[in-house]
Amino acid sequence: MPIELKVPAVGESITEVEIGDWLKPEGATVAKDENVVTLESEKATVELPSPAAGKLTKILKQKGQRAAIGEVIAHLEPVDAPTTKSATPQKESPPPAQKPSEPVGNGERTATPARETKPFVMPAAERELATRQMKAEDVQATGPGGRLLKEDVERQAESAAPEITKAPQPAPAPVTTSGREEEVVPMSPLRRAVAKHLVEAQQNAALLTTINEIDMSAVMALRKEFQPAFQEKYDIKLGIMSFFVKAAVDALKLVPQVNSEVRGDNIVYRNYYDIGVAVGGGKGLVVPVLRNAERLSFAEIEKAIAALATRAKNNKLKPEELQGGTFTISNGGIYGSLLSTPIVNPPQSGILGLHTIQDRPVARDGNVVIRPMMYVALTYDHRVVDGREAVTFLKRIKEVVESPPRILLEV
Repeated sequence: MPIELKVPAVGESITEVEIGDWLKPEGATVAKDENVVTLESEKATVELPSPAAGKLTKILKQKGQRAAIGEVIAHLEPVDAPTTKSATPQKESPPPAQKPSEPVGNGERTATPARETKPFVMPAAERELATRQMKAEDVQATGPGGRLLKEDVERQAESAAPEITKAPQPAPAPVTTSGREEEVVPMSPLRRAVAKHLVEAQQNAALLTTINEIDMSAVMALRKEFQPAFQEKYDIKLGIMSFFVKAAVDALKLVPQVNSEVRGDNIVYRNYYDIGVAVGGGKGLVVPVLRNAERLSFAEIEKAIAALATRAKNNKLKPEELQGGTFTISNGGIYGSLLSTPIVNPPQSGILGLHTIQDRPVARDGNVVIRPMMYVALTYDHRVVDGREAVTFLKRIKEVVESPPRILLEV
């Protein structure tokens, strides 16, 4: 009896997903818990593993199509399932004995159908089959022992190419000669969700931005002095994000309005600090959350951010890791941004934008000196945060980062 591959629940309030890349083509054998397909939702991209070992006999939903939670998207045939013909096991058993004789001659034509029906597909060939949306049975295997190689798939695709391209050849001719081609690509669920939330933030909140600048000399001196010892002990580099996470928690305690949200006609103040950190993922910008950031050490913050960033690039983030932040930090400086006004991530009431560090002339004690300076911007919801609170918050960030011992002394 076929095994149904169903769309699992991938997050709260998510009712459907979009089918991403099929990691295995039809006809491929899969092991239990081996990833078969990627599923894209508005909050994250997840990989769906096979519930059992078997053969992927039928793909019901192709890439780009949508499927509801619980919907069947493919069928698997268990590897130990009985076959319909009694003669089949007798035909499948000879290939192992015939493998040594393959290099000797081509006269064993009876062995060829068995290898073509169910060849041993190499991993590189599986990926090539999935990319070209081809079946293993349609490709002649030439590898040792009847193995299907990547080169076999490419050779088959090239030989079929003239037949595929003959008919549509006249249609694109007017487009290619103009030099003004267009490519229409549908938005991913994540991109659609981000666009929706950003528009909602501007329509439903009274957003305002205040800006300050920070002298990064103290932080850079600390990093230079303690970087070797820090890296040797914790096996990770000491970055600047841990300083700003610590400073943000300190400032949020001082100005709780920035850590609140509007809920109907009420203002909800939180006494915990879940800091979202914007990172570039494989499908776009995502904001995973550092839970209870007030309890984390510098090393724990750096390790958590590094792990979240790696999973974001590989589309491995879980939906719950992107939910429930109380405040967000976005570092556009890693891309070279000098100054920007970030948009609040609703229902949060504030976001801190960091920017690139530049050596600039500044006045110190009546003298002009060169210091590493950074512009910082706080965008906030003016419905719950007044200008005084916003300026106080950003000033506190500046004080803590310019004098890191304040973090330990809590002054």
